[in-house]
Amino acid sequence: MTTVGFVSRYPPVHCGIAEYTKFLISALRSLNPKLKIYVFSTDEAYKEGYEDELGVEVLPCFKPSEKNYSELLSQLAEIGGVDVLHVQHEYGIFGEGRHIIDALIQAKEEKLAKKTVITMHTVDHPSGRDFALKFQASLNDVDAVIVHSNLQEFELQMQDVETSRLFRIPHGTLINPYLSYTKGFLSKSLGLNEEKFRGIILAIPGFLRKDKGVDVLLEALKLIEDMKFTLLLAGEPKDEELHELVVKKTKYRTIVIERYLSSDEILRVVALADAIVLPYKDRKGAYAVSGILHLSMGGLKPIIGSRTPRLIELYQFAPDMTVPPNDPKELANKIRWLVDNYDYAVAYMTELYGYAARTQWIRMAYRHLRLYKSLLGVS
Repeated sequence: MTTVGFVSRYPPVHCGIAEYTKFLISALRSLNPKLKIYVFSTDEAYKEGYEDELGVEVLPCFKPSEKNYSELLSQLAEIGGVDVLHVQHEYGIFGEGRHIIDALIQAKEEKLAKKTVITMHTVDHPSGRDFALKFQASLNDVDAVIVHSNLQEFELQMQDVETSRLFRIPHGTLINPYLSYTKGFLSKSLGLNEEKFRGIILAIPGFLRKDKGVDVLLEALKLIEDMKFTLLLAGEPKDEELHELVVKKTKYRTIVIERYLSSDEILRVVALADAIVLPYKDRKGAYAVSGILHLSMGGLKPIIGSRTPRLIELYQFAPDMTVPPNDPKELANKIRWLVDNYDYAVAYMTELYGYAARTQWIRMAYRHLRLYKSLLGVS
């Protein structure tokens, strides 16, 4: 095997899938520096091809929700094809139809790809969206389907995706490189004043959207105003209504970074925090996992989260740190318990920290390489 082509969003586009793809590629290059990697990206950031700092050739060739992937096929033909063509699929990127699967089939027919792979970042339950169920019914047309959680795996099994095509490879985890840095340095690097922090620092990092449960957290914090804490909201606002809510309800003990944060900056936010709070509200019928959870796990800090499919790994390895979704009172009680029993909470998270170590990006990249080689029949 010599070449892998990823079809995905890619940085500098502000997208979790883009960051995921770059983390995976970086780990793959660490394992095999001779591996030739192409990224067939959306044209949201660049219109022309370029080589990034990892030595990866990025070829913009489609728009979000594209229906015609002829440019992707043309780019594949121009480079002489790839051994594995791997789509990082999210419905928000590839739209409602099966057009990308048709493109993968055509790439194989025209000998532009030997094997095709799709990573399903979101899998819909039958109670979900009709177009998603139709797309998932066509997954047997590709050689391999990667999912991140057992919920996703079993759901696709129930939807008749052949088990021989299904592979569960967890989301990768980066052990935080800033764990030994001082709060003063981390605060300054993020443009914050360390003197404004009071008590325990609770952080909710990543894009600020309604589904992150920020409104639930703000309601919960009103119930524990007698405690010493600072809330750090850090991420690009994705909802004007939520932005107004944050501005209206936050007080002196809340610090807000309202801008896009790179993965490196999120790692610094996690290292600065004493605990991470993820009160997510999942869309009905959707199974996914949280990239922010994995960035948080690598920070080896206590994490409080809701019992939702996106945080299934937190529920599996640290169930006592979870609360029902949309329940400010239970969330407030859990935060109060955390502050009062912080050392115990850190010790309790040990099993989750072990999972973080087992899912480091280099290990997950190795499992990808092993899958690619198995599909191609090479050792």
